[in-house]
Amino acid sequence: MSAEGGTRAVVAALLANLGIAVAKFVAFLFTRSSSMLAESIHSVADSSNQALLLIGQRRAAQPADEEHPFGYGRSRYIAGFLVGIVLFSVGGLFSVYEGIEKLRHPHELESGLVAVVVLGIAIVLESFSFRTAIKESRHVKGGMSWWGFVREARSPELPVVLLEDLAALCGLVFALAGVGLTLLLDEPLWDAAGTVAIGVLLLVVAVIVAMETYGMLVGEAATPQTVEAIRRALAATPAVTTVIHMRTLHLGPDELLVAAKIGLGPDLTTAQVAAAIDDAEARLRAVVPIARRVYLEPDIPREPAAEPAAPEVVASPEASA
Repeated sequence: MSAEGGTRAVVAALLANLGIAVAKFVAFLFTRSSSMLAESIHSVADSSNQALLLIGQRRAAQPADEEHPFGYGRSRYIAGFLVGIVLFSVGGLFSVYEGIEKLRHPHELESGLVAVVVLGIAIVLESFSFRTAIKESRHVKGGMSWWGFVREARSPELPVVLLEDLAALCGLVFALAGVGLTLLLDEPLWDAAGTVAIGVLLLVVAVIVAMETYGMLVGEAATPQTVEAIRRALAATPAVTTVIHMRTLHLGPDELLVAAKIGLGPDLTTAQVAAAIDDAEARLRAVVPIARRVYLEPDIPREPAAEPAAPEVVASPEASA
């Protein structure tokens, strides 16, 4: 996955959300709408999340050192996991709490037209951010479905921004519906209901983001397609007779560890074994460039031991009698 494409999507989302947050806060001061307040906090949370993703990318770019011999690639996964926590606590829980409070103590909506105009502007800006995320994701999504892309992507930025932008657009629709119904029916409970809907939406998205990035943080293997490509590259090496077993692990979105035991002929010299391993590594990296750490163990395949023949049973005279 292109880190550059992910950065473009994150920056576009950050700029859009900063502008939206300011507009929403101004609208809240005029309208005192709980939906507008929930959306304001939502945009602040989203802006913080995009800043976290950028910080994670910057940390991940640091070279490996003695204390971290495999580098800092997982910093991007940590940032993605923190995004889920921020969405859950700052965005989701606050919105649900604010909505419930307004359901218990309804507040009349002031200057509703201001809220409608601001929400319309926010939808336009958020659509621009969402369009950028979709465009960058299509470069790496391939034939996968969008849900499959979110589940299988090993780089957190694009899936997180996609989910955030989708939640933001849905939240804006909920806020617009709440404010609109409040103005049409003169019933402030609709504004409070829109706030609760925004909170529930953010809680659901936060759980999805946290679960997906948690899996990456714990350590996930390469995708099945990548594993198969590695296996074929190793098996295509002339001196390799078989791939006995193999393990892969993402040290970061753009860094893969590969450990494999490969079968070689029993008549090879030490120099020929070394040359075979170098050839296998070169073929592997040509097919999967992100395989930065490759550890190949040579072995001589052994034929499985033949099962002993079942003892022949001879009937005794006593038994036949």
